[in-house]
Amino acid sequence: MYTLLSGLYKYMFQKDEFCVLILGLDNAGKTTFLEQTKTKFSKNYKGMNLSKITTTVGLNIGTIDVGKARLMFWDLGGQEELQSLWDKYYAESHGVIYVIDSTDEERLSESKEAFEKMISSEVLEGVPLLVLANKQDVPDCLSVADIKTAFSDSAPKIGKRDCLVQPCTAVQSLCSAPTAGRLLCRENG
Repeated sequence: MYTLLSGLYKYMFQKDEFCVLILGLDNAGKTTFLEQTKTKFSKNYKGMNLSKITTTVGLNIGTIDVGKARLMFWDLGGQEELQSLWDKYYAESHGVIYVIDSTDEERLSESKEAFEKMISSEVLEGVPLLVLANKQDVPDCLSVADIKTAFSDSAPKIGKRDCLVQPCTAVQSLCSAPTAGRLLCRENG
């Protein structure tokens, strides 16, 4: 009887869990995006003061519920020495959010290099990808079209996976966070 009730409870109340990696160079706005997402979509979550966010050393974890899905975000540090650890998390991920600093044209080629290394991993083949062109509120930032042009020769490596490039202003919470959920739901049935 316990097994039947336990199974019924899980069927009715358990959410499908998806792990989403948040990757990108340091200072791209990954942690700010995660904090704003948790603030916007988690009841009673007060959030961290955005001015107190520092460079991530290691990872930050956040969980939000979107409909019948639970999204577990893993925000990984973007410093060059930490990028070598990203692939340790690929096998567990159901989606990737890659954040680009639209104001840092000098590091755009470095960001593209990290992006290409990431999407070249066989473990991530077919995993949905959301690319956020962050800091769109800053005057003279690169537009989504500029970033698509700079990353255009990466397109063949993306393959047949679902991929979407979106403008974003993480500090103002003007990102489409549920987009990750929609990409995952479309990919996973």
